[in-house]
Parts: sequence; C-alpha cells; structure tokens
Amino acid sequence: MRKTFRALQVPLGEDLLPLTALLRSRGVLHQIYEESGQQVLSVFDPSHVQPVENLYRAWRSGDVQIEARAGKPVASTVPLLEWRLCPVTTVFALLSIVFFLAFFLGAPEQWLALLSFTPFEVQGDQIRFLPMGDQYWRLITPAFLHFGWLHITFNTLWLWELGSRVERATGSFNTLGLLLVIALVSNVSQYQFGGPGLFGGMSGVVYGLLGFSWVAPLLQPAWAIQPPKGIMLFMVGWLFVCLFGVVEVLGFGAIANAAHLGGLLCGAALGCLLGGLSRLRNSRSENL
Repeated sequence: MRKTFRALQVPLGEDLLPLTALLRSRGVLHQIYEESGQQVLSVFDPSHVQPVENLYRAWRSGDVQIEARAGKPVASTVPLLEWRLCPVTTVFALLSIVFFLAFFLGAPEQWLALLSFTPFEVQGDQIRFLPMGDQYWRLITPAFLHFGWLHITFNTLWLWELGSRVERATGSFNTLGLLLVIALVSNVSQYQFGGPGLFGGMSGVVYGLLGFSWVAPLLQPAWAIQPPKGIMLFMVGWLFVCLFGVVEVLGFGAIANAAHLGGLLCGAALGCLLGGLSRLRNSRSENL
C-alpha cells in the first residue's frame, strides 16, 4: 500500500471540495477519508504537507479565495498576502529591496564594502581588493546587491514569480537550501571567471530557479512548476544575448554572465537531484 502523510484533520461537516479540486489542478496527489469522526487529508509526498497546511490556513482566514470557473478551480489571492504561503521567497525579495534602498539612499561605498564578494579599500582613485579571510557571508551576499531601479525590479519580480511556485511545490525548507546553494554557486562562478571585482544581483538565483523549474518536473510530475516554453525561450535567449556581449555593446553596462550561466546549470542539476529523490521516495512508498 502506498504510504501517505497526514496534512489536515478537520470536522466532518467542513466542505473541502474546493480545496481538493485546487490541489488536483496543481498536481498535488492526495486523498480524503474519515477517521474517528474527522476528515483527514493526506498527501503522498512529505514535502507537500506544509504547503497544503499553509494553503488551508490562508483559505480559511480569507487571504485566499478559491473559485470555480468553467469547472476548473482558481485560487485568487488577496494582494500582497500570498507571502504567507512563501515565507522564504518573501524574505529573499524583501532583503534585496532593503539592501538596495540602503545602497541607493545611504552610503554606497560602505554597503559595497560590506556585501561584495571580495573585500576592498579605496586608495585615491584606485580600488585595492583584499583577501576574503573568514568573512564567509560574502559567498552569498552579492546576490542582494543591485545597482539600479531596473535591476532590482526585474530581479525581484522574477524571483517572486519563480520562487513562490517552487516554494509552494517543494516546501520552505527545501527552497531555502535551494536559494542558498544557487546563490553560492553563481557568485563563485562569477568570481572564478572574472576574478576580483564588484558584481551583484539576484539574477544568478533567478536563472537557477528557472533551471530547477524546468528540470525538476520532468522527474517529479507532481511538482507542477514548469514555466511556459515562451518564458523559457525568452530567458535563455536573453542569456545568450548577454553572453555574446550585445547588451554591453548597446551601453547597458557589464553583465555577470558567469553568474547567470552558473546559476542556470546549478538549478538544473538540483532539479535532477531533488526531483529524482522525490520520485524515488514515491516509488518506494508505492511498493510498501
């Protein structure tokens, strides 16, 4: 018998039909049964337990409304309240905005010196880069550095679009690890390719989420997070435009191409790993 994991236990009189219809539309395999005078909703993937609990609480508190349109359930979220379902993605987006405002409105040199991958000091008109030493936060923090309004807007919107989908499907703990690993790999890739320098932005993480979102559902179909092919073609096309230097020739400044490519490949590899492990767990559960 296939192993299940309890996500909800509610009174028998409560109507869970809208919720279960929405879960089916998102590819979340589950079942509802009666136990000791209660309704129990169980899922077949342990990583779905927390997202289902979060969605249920948001639905019952009125933050999410589930409507049926032409026989297909649609979840409409009260503006700015979907963050409750995706706390990790929300924190990363907010940190990006906060650090950008501090950088833009405060002392840029101080924030660069604190968050850049390589420590530096300014001597006259020259920048002298220093050893990182034990300042290991610098392996991650360049992802939170942004150098313009278009930069922060583009990255934050894509982080939310892709990250929130991943977090609802895989859970907050997995998403936190995913974002940290991708940020690490993309920053190190840029440093190894370009050497000491000032670079930053969440775009390496965005490309990592893109790679994960495309590859993971191929191995774990229950994670219905694969972006439309049009978006995938646009993002990969933009990556190649940047790699060939077209953006820099047009005067838009230097692009951290190694961070983008490193993030994309890292996300795809993690999609293979986590998607494969999730599918393997499901297969073992079915054989029990």
